[in-house]
Amino acid sequence: MSDINEIKTFAVIGAGTMGREIAQVALMAGFQRVVLNDLRMEIINDGADYIFDGLKKLELKGDLKKGFTANGLMEKLERELGLKNAVKEADFVVEAIPEVMRLKQDLFRKLGEFTPTHAILATNTSTMSITEIASKSGRPDKVIGMHFFIPIPLLRLIELIRGEKTSNETVTITIQVGKQLPALKGKRILPVIEKESPGFIVNRLNISMNVYLNWLLDEAVKNGIPCGQIDADVTSFQSMGPYAKWDYIGLETIYNTHKYFEKVISPDFAPGKTLTKLVKEGNLGRKTGKGLYQWIERKPIVDTTKKAGLFNFDLFFALQLNEGCRLLEEGIVSGYKIIDDTMLAGMDMPGPFAAGKRNYKKWTKLLDDFVEKSGKDYFKPCELMKSGGFLKMRK
Repeated sequence: MSDINEIKTFAVIGAGTMGREIAQVALMAGFQRVVLNDLRMEIINDGADYIFDGLKKLELKGDLKKGFTANGLMEKLERELGLKNAVKEADFVVEAIPEVMRLKQDLFRKLGEFTPTHAILATNTSTMSITEIASKSGRPDKVIGMHFFIPIPLLRLIELIRGEKTSNETVTITIQVGKQLPALKGKRILPVIEKESPGFIVNRLNISMNVYLNWLLDEAVKNGIPCGQIDADVTSFQSMGPYAKWDYIGLETIYNTHKYFEKVISPDFAPGKTLTKLVKEGNLGRKTGKGLYQWIERKPIVDTTKKAGLFNFDLFFALQLNEGCRLLEEGIVSGYKIIDDTMLAGMDMPGPFAAGKRNYKKWTKLLDDFVEKSGKDYFKPCELMKSGGFLKMRK
């Protein structure tokens, strides 16, 4: 298969937060069939309801392609409980299941058995090795990372990540597919990451920031400060606070990502006590109706009338800058402009380098202070940040 016109059936495995939005943009792209699969029909049905609600809102705003209607697009959505039936005619498959390597490898082993030999198998993993995931598939040349960012119908970025054996043809077709998936904020941005790294670009920076958020959350709980007050510190900067966003994504996703980073990079990435407790209790956020917040009609009940005054924006960006400099040191990207561009497209917020050029000396001191308070030595400023050597590495 060498042409996107040959892709008729687009299958999505996992109907949770990510999977249902991937299926929605696949419908909006105009594929003939979009198959939604999960382990329970109630999850699939809930996902389908969510998709219809999203499409209907876009239709009312005039944001669907000319000639498209919500009802017409939903006729192309097929709900399939059995994995084999879901993918037996698939030309393109996207996996969106929990961030657990064992689960992903088992799924890709089955995908290798059940899908047509020409099918491309994409994983929406946010952090994990594409090579490891592909290793059980029997056709690693057809496996690629395709990391989306929520809300998927809005944000432009999809990170494409090669595994060691991903073929050029697979990359080429996946780029074509990505370009066809609409984004309300404009044309899709599809950076191809040639060298694997945990978290790729955006999540490598995000998880470092999340270490700070874990630490800050535990400090707030210890001192009886509601996390809504910390979100209130941030909502003047962005529409949704970081803890509400954790709940939206799913606390188990945040937890599993930290466990993976704890294993492959440093114990300092271990999830915090509060996050761990909530996940163990099954309070996962939006999907369960309770996490850090109560959720009613898919909206968090957050009191942001009072600010905690605890969130340190400079430290937040300092952690990003330091991890971005590590990516430069490791040769994951050739220049910092790539990092800033992907952060803007995927997170709808500026990357750290524009401000970091002016503030890296002050931010180096902030990181040293954070390491002393938290005991997390991994976050000591790296040489490229301390020296300002990144200034010569724009492209």
